[in-house]
Amino acid sequence: MGGDHGPAVTVAGAARALSLRDNLFFQLHGDGPGIEAELAKYPALKARATVHHTDQFITMDEKPASAIRRRNTSLANAINAVKAGEARAVVSAGNTGALMALSKMILKMLTDDLERPAIGCSWPNPNGFATVLDVGANVTSDARQLIEFALMGAAFHKAIWGKDRPSIGLLNVGSEDVKGHDEVKEAHRLFKETVLGLNYYGFVEGTDLCEGTTDVVVTDGFTGNIALKTAEGAARFMQTMLKRGFMSSLPAMIGAWLSKGALKKTLRPLDPAESNGGPLLGLKGIVIKSHGGADARSFANAIKVGVSLAASGYERELAASLAQMTHSLAESQAALAPDAVQTDMKDLAVASGSKAN
Repeated sequence: MGGDHGPAVTVAGAARALSLRDNLFFQLHGDGPGIEAELAKYPALKARATVHHTDQFITMDEKPASAIRRRNTSLANAINAVKAGEARAVVSAGNTGALMALSKMILKMLTDDLERPAIGCSWPNPNGFATVLDVGANVTSDARQLIEFALMGAAFHKAIWGKDRPSIGLLNVGSEDVKGHDEVKEAHRLFKETVLGLNYYGFVEGTDLCEGTTDVVVTDGFTGNIALKTAEGAARFMQTMLKRGFMSSLPAMIGAWLSKGALKKTLRPLDPAESNGGPLLGLKGIVIKSHGGADARSFANAIKVGVSLAASGYERELAASLAQMTHSLAESQAALAPDAVQTDMKDLAVASGSKAN
């Protein structure tokens, strides 16, 4: 029921996903009569879908605190279906804050150490796609959370793109060790000094996002969301300017017609619809956030992300990686403890000598 278009897009998107992979089943949660009316257009989907009616919906501008108090909404019911094992993934184009809050409340985090999920996205580059996270779930993140994001991103990238040991980059304002705020520099130190089993590359900058320098790029949700929306705006601007240039004269229009195949192939990776579907990583269950303005093709791509994660060992691998991280960080802190004690003793001796003098 969420997004800009509701059942008209979500039902059509499910039908498109089914046409690409015919072994899927769907639960459609929301306004029963409205969903049935759309479902009548797609007999193949109707045969492999069940409609779960509710007259309670979460609006796009509703606050998360209000959303979690209403337990019979279409979004809450869909997430509960995953918790109950009736579905392997939930896909929504609805309210991001409500989806995040309800998913965390209902499904819980994968381990007790994790505080909040992170939203990942697939970012096009000349090598294919990179995984960037967080792109909106957490406005600020400390060093430990940035390491958690790296583990989540590596497990997701392996599941979706098949890279066995994806390289990890930490987004910063420069590649030098002295640059960046304290949390980024501390995460960088822990990446280098702690045995986490990650293929850590080091700091990367904004230009590296589109160059494909690393397979995974880690940042906080504030920075990641701005970067994502800036890139989407730049892609739309490029498409608008190309269209304007090719329509500027008859020779230009002829050139556009002659090169339309190459242009379509070139511009396709820049279309946000191609990489739609941001997983909420770190939960005990698969939750996929679709763009609110998605069309049927875009929503089908979000469903494909959920299918790929459901068919992978993502959750198992991430749980093992998080356990290793907790152990490694504990060992690192224990190793530093004697040095800290010696430093304290030296400081005490200096202070005592000063008093005696």
